[in-house]
Amino acid sequence: MENILLVLNIILALILVLLVLMQKSEGGALGIGVSQENLMFSKTAGNFMTKATGIVATLFIICSLALTIVSRGDLTPSNSVLDQVEEDTPAIPENNN
Repeated sequence: MENILLVLNIILALILVLLVLMQKSEGGALGIGVSQENLMFSKTAGNFMTKATGIVATLFIICSLALTIVSRGDLTPSNSVLDQVEEDTPAIPENNN
């Protein structure tokens, strides 16, 4: 199950990257420099590429969460690193002046 989710996650990541790269550049950084007039009457707000990117991104997030939940069962409980440091610390010799 974990291997299937891992392969699916990699495929979704590649598709997501391709979809983002294929989209038309709007110009401006995150809408900076875009006038309000262009924003309100934009016909590309709901086009196929935008919807497909949203759907694939949602599937990627769900697959990533599922992969995390499935792989949690393989983890073994461990001690704190601080506990190990305290056990391994040598005693400091006293100064005999």
